[in-house]
Amino acid sequence: MLLEVKDAVVHYGKVQALKGVSLGVPPASTITIIGANGAGKTTTLRAISGLKKLTSGEIRFQGERIDTLPPEKIIRAGIAQVPEGRRCFPELTVRENLMTGAFLRRDKAGVERDLEGVYHRFPRLKERRGQMAKTLSGGEQQMLAIGRALMSAPKLLLLDEPSMGLSPVMVQEIARIIVEIRRHGVPVVLVEQNAELALRLASHAYVLETGTVALSGRASELHENEHVRRAYLGG
Repeated sequence: MLLEVKDAVVHYGKVQALKGVSLGVPPASTITIIGANGAGKTTTLRAISGLKKLTSGEIRFQGERIDTLPPEKIIRAGIAQVPEGRRCFPELTVRENLMTGAFLRRDKAGVERDLEGVYHRFPRLKERRGQMAKTLSGGEQQMLAIGRALMSAPKLLLLDEPSMGLSPVMVQEIARIIVEIRRHGVPVVLVEQNAELALRLASHAYVLETGTVALSGRASELHENEHVRRAYLGG
């Protein structure tokens, strides 16, 4: 496994948000975590990226334990997260936002190459590279947030609710981008409220309910699961 989360327990004060979550991410895969609001999906991503410390359990990436590391060392190890709500820097230009994703890198030639790669993948960002991020549409800001994460040259990409608030046309564009990222060798962990979309994009899925893994398996099989269809797919 590229990433292994084992028996992860997380508290917010006295509230237990994760109650022994275990999951794995194979190389060259897209896995998804679905569940209702408050189930622990975002907390799981925050634990992986070091933004929320475990109460107990462990997280290993490429065989090495990372749950004791600060976030910047986890980024340096190769894990990048696109947070819910995009969180671009509104007063910085598109190019400046993208370059913040490479702040830990020292390979200038590689950074410039990856910048051109982001512009190739997101032509709209190249057209708007001198604009302030606050002037972009919601879909363009989501592209910018993903591009910024890719500028860290990640070995694993964590996506938190990338379709939230976007038009149906833009949702399909983001879906296309996620497939392309995985095809270019970057595995993806996708947290997504749109369970239909998530199960279509992923090879393997985990269903979180009140901080525990209630179901897991092939995404195509969970798509046909009666409980999943009733609870998350509208019937």
